[in-house]
Amino acid sequence: MERDYITLTIGKQKNIALIAHDGKKQEMIKWCQDNEEILRRHFLCGTGTTARMITEKTGLPVKGYNSGPLGGDQQIGAKIVEGKIDFVVFFSDPLTAAPHDPDVKALLRIAQVYDIPIANNKATADFLVHSSLMNECYDHDVINFNKNIALRAQSMQEA
Repeated sequence: MERDYITLTIGKQKNIALIAHDGKKQEMIKWCQDNEEILRRHFLCGTGTTARMITEKTGLPVKGYNSGPLGGDQQIGAKIVEGKIDFVVFFSDPLTAAPHDPDVKALLRIAQVYDIPIANNKATADFLVHSSLMNECYDHDVINFNKNIALRAQSMQEA
């Protein structure tokens, strides 16, 4: 019988997604400038305007996806599912309503399901990027989705 969990490895070079709501973009840029030396060692991507602004202001190469309201959050979530993003820094603005709030919640849920580190504010981001684990491989266990799907299909056939 297959195991309930499988072990995935986050490599020494992290694939980091950088996302910031409009009211937090300047804070994200400043954070990237303050942590430029660390971030240069990793592959960076982000949602539309945030990715472009970080690259323009810091010189860090950031692969851009769509803007959050145009599906960028969902693109990042899909990359997590594909195993191509293993770390998220998302400076969300808790005091401003976002029209794409369901997409944001879906992204946070996917990060949780796949046991991906996610920082939603500067303090958490600082703790994460200054952790000794930033320079190491990290093994983490996630649900064995193939087994989970097979068991669900079997239970539906038996019903």
